[in-house]
Amino acid sequence: MYLKKVLWAAAILGLLVCGFIAYQIYNAIFSPNTQFNNDQAFVYIPSDATFSDVKNVLQPLVKDLSTFEAVAERKGYHTNIKGGKFAIAKGMNNNEIINSLRSNNIPVKVSFNNQESLASLAGRISQQIEADSISLLNAFSDKVFLKEANFNDDTRLGMYLPNTYEFYWNIRAEDFRDRMHKEYQKFWNENRLDKAKKVNLSPSQVISLASIVQKETVKAEERPRVAGVYLNRVQKGILLQADPTVIYAIKKETGNYDTIIKRVLYRDLEMDSPYNTYKYSGVPPGPITMPDIASIEAVLNPEKHDYLYFVADVSNFGYHKFAKTLAQHNRNKVQYIRWLNEQKVLR
Repeated sequence: MYLKKVLWAAAILGLLVCGFIAYQIYNAIFSPNTQFNNDQAFVYIPSDATFSDVKNVLQPLVKDLSTFEAVAERKGYHTNIKGGKFAIAKGMNNNEIINSLRSNNIPVKVSFNNQESLASLAGRISQQIEADSISLLNAFSDKVFLKEANFNDDTRLGMYLPNTYEFYWNIRAEDFRDRMHKEYQKFWNENRLDKAKKVNLSPSQVISLASIVQKETVKAEERPRVAGVYLNRVQKGILLQADPTVIYAIKKETGNYDTIIKRVLYRDLEMDSPYNTYKYSGVPPGPITMPDIASIEAVLNPEKHDYLYFVADVSNFGYHKFAKTLAQHNRNKVQYIRWLNEQKVLR
């Protein structure tokens, strides 16, 4: 009788212990384990992260790191870390957190605009994805890739079309570059290639000319007219004489693309550079900045007119005065020079 009671007591105790353990396991797996107030939090896991790195990232976001660690080990996540950007919703339990970290890599939007060098582009992109600026610049400058893609040191900047794109945060530098090349190829569809032929320019030349248009005017509605001026000069064999190309030549020569030059001096026009359109005819060998798509479209769809000259309109800032003759242009230019002198713009 006594033995029977002991056995029953042991059985009941065993059931209680098992129940307690099951309850603890259930809580560890299925109880909410977040401690932030927003609806969701985003975490960035590096591609080479260890489980220790993941725990450091999650520590401010979860209530009980030890239960997360236990469930992660049970599910095998601790030896199968994946890099990327992941969302953790408020109130998620450990099981849901691990499932999200395992299979819910979220794309990020990557934007860039009118960079003047691949180095500045690499710096801009590295702020938005995992790859650092050095690995990006190396990928952008890879000689084998440039040769296969039919670019060179002068034209390679033109492959990157300013826009907003979706990438996974942990995309490799080479994969980012390759995607940009695909976007470039997609942009140059049959319709745009046909328009480039009509203005007697290759796609690279279109982008080079568009970069000048980009620098000349911030007014998108004026760009087709500015593009028309330069195309008229190209077709007539007249030097482009575009001040932004001279400024770019100075920056390229010094390697300082942050230099601010508001006024081109006569001595600058003597600089011996293929980008100096006061000395060398035709379109420069490469773009002087990344042109907006609007500027590229302006070159492909230029305004038809007889203008050969233009200068900043000091009575309507942001816009320009256009002229068909040098005499008319010189009269317009006098007003601009007077304004520069009044403002004491010396360089």
